Amino acid sequence: MAKGKSGPTGAARSLAKIDLFAALSGAQRAAIEARCRWREFPKGASVIDREAPETDVYFVVAGSVRVVIHSESGREVAFDEMGPGGCVGELAAIDGGPRSASVEALEQTLCAILPRQVFLDVAVTAPAATLALLRRMAAMVRVATERILDLSTLGAHNRVYAEILRLAKPVSGKLVIKPIPVHGDIAARVSTTRETVARVFSELARKNIVVKEGGGLTIAAPARLKAMVREFKTA
Repeated sequence: MAKGKSGPTGAARSLAKIDLFAALSGAQRAAIEARCRWREFPKGASVIDREAPETDVYFVVAGSVRVVIHSESGREVAFDEMGPGGCVGELAAIDGGPRSASVEALEQTLCAILPRQVFLDVAVTAPAATLALLRRMAAMVRVATERILDLSTLGAHNRVYAEILRLAKPVSGKLVIKPIPVHGDIAARVSTTRETVARVFSELARKNIVVKEGGGLTIAAPARLKAMVREFKTA
């Protein structure tokens, strides 16, 4: 299908809403779009396989993906979820190494796939894209540092509290998570079990700290929840 047309997701095949290219001119983006391959992934499909040798960069144009690693025992550890505007695969493109994690489509997803060398050329020749990439890398390091600290110092319940606060976004003066998160997804993000997450949500609902409202979850007592994150630490 030609660039600019839409696929099954209904999304135009354009990089206009990709964060890394937001500051580029229309002509610059059009030149990059012409070098992309465009691919639709159905819900549940593998977008990238961990340790695969390929080094293309995938930009999420429509839909959403999850970045995960599965242990030898089959346990899933989730690192990130991203929707339109995000990108995955940039680490392998930068250092030429194998994929550090797997990426799965959470819903019908359209990706623009850019070859490694084209991606590197853009990073070198377009300062605005370079700065956006550096900011993305810095954000990834900050999140990773915070999660390492949580895993090292917090018990399972406290890690769930912290993840709820990370997922909550300000909406009309309230902190809201929408849609309501799946217990298994949170468990994968904080290295615990679905049963533990279910117990935590029941506890928070019983104390009216988290309230179901308007198809989402409202953090009714954010200050109390923040205090609970640090109330009990592991050795």
